[in-house]
Amino acid sequence: MCDQISDAILDACLVQDPLSRVACECLVTTWTLIISWEITTTAVVDYEAVARKTIVDIGYDADEKYFDGKSCSVISFIHTQSPDIAQWVDTGGAGDQWIMYGYASNETESYLPLPIYLAHALAKKLAEVRKNGTLPFLYPDGKTQVTVEYEEQKPIRVDTVVVSSQHALTVTQKEISDWIMQRVIRPILGTMIDDQTKFHINPTGVFNVWWPAGDTGLTGRKIIVDTYGGIGKHGWGAFSGKDPTKVDRSWAYIARYLAKNIVASWICDRCEIQLWYAIWVVQPVSVYVDCFGTQKVELQKIVDTVKNNFDLSPKWIIEKLDLRKPIFQKTAAYGHFGREEFSREMLDSEEMFGNLL
Repeated sequence: MCDQISDAILDACLVQDPLSRVACECLVTTWTLIISWEITTTAVVDYEAVARKTIVDIGYDADEKYFDGKSCSVISFIHTQSPDIAQWVDTGGAGDQWIMYGYASNETESYLPLPIYLAHALAKKLAEVRKNGTLPFLYPDGKTQVTVEYEEQKPIRVDTVVVSSQHALTVTQKEISDWIMQRVIRPILGTMIDDQTKFHINPTGVFNVWWPAGDTGLTGRKIIVDTYGGIGKHGWGAFSGKDPTKVDRSWAYIARYLAKNIVASWICDRCEIQLWYAIWVVQPVSVYVDCFGTQKVELQKIVDTVKNNFDLSPKWIIEKLDLRKPIFQKTAAYGHFGREEFSREMLDSEEMFGNLL
């Protein structure tokens, strides 16, 4: 929820001022939302109203759910971007030093590792059956996890599934388990599960008290869920609430774009790209490629192709991926990668890498 609020505020600024500089962090605790940010923009936005609408749209609209966007307290702390940082960003350089990673694998159509692909699919289905009234006793807080068994680096079956969902107290644990198995797990996992697959559905038994009342939440707390589920590396920062000049977001996006196009070219089965930027410096100070032994060409040829054909400056990346648009809130749930509506998922350079064969 904190990620969605942060990105909703970013989008609200970008609607009016595409050059907005935003770094928005949220904290949620019992009946209270705290918003803290650096922001430089000409946009005039009712940030509290944006935050409240986001909370209600997620589904927290009643006291019985332990949080209500209509009545919770909202506290804001705002300042502008540091002029020491702004002077370098204004001239086209990176605003900080960061290492970012991009990853892709050919084991799914989305070029994501199968475990995170399935976990995201389960999370989407869990939200769908709640929102369309199929399972009206479910509340918004839900989480999923899938353990996949591999053989010679190829996925062969699902070993363990974990699905937890906040719920009304009017439903029993058995009812929750039966309905989630029938309406969520089986439609998504299908033949990937077998009679040896282990299922843990709301394993604590009761999940009614949601995290602001029992566990504080923060923007950027689930960064591995945002990326590759731990199979590919994550860089030094979270994504949500940050405008496209923030290198820990946009440069992770371009790294994913490059890795996906490399794998789609059939020159390897898996690819991880590391980009290392220094503050003010326009180009990355390091480009590193690892194909985990699956490459069909020399790794240095892949690195040279990246360096010789892609600008990789902050300005070029923002223009290439068309990132000055209010497109970020929808990235804050179900992962930042593997979804075709995002520009970083386009395949328009695979032929260039394929020519290396």
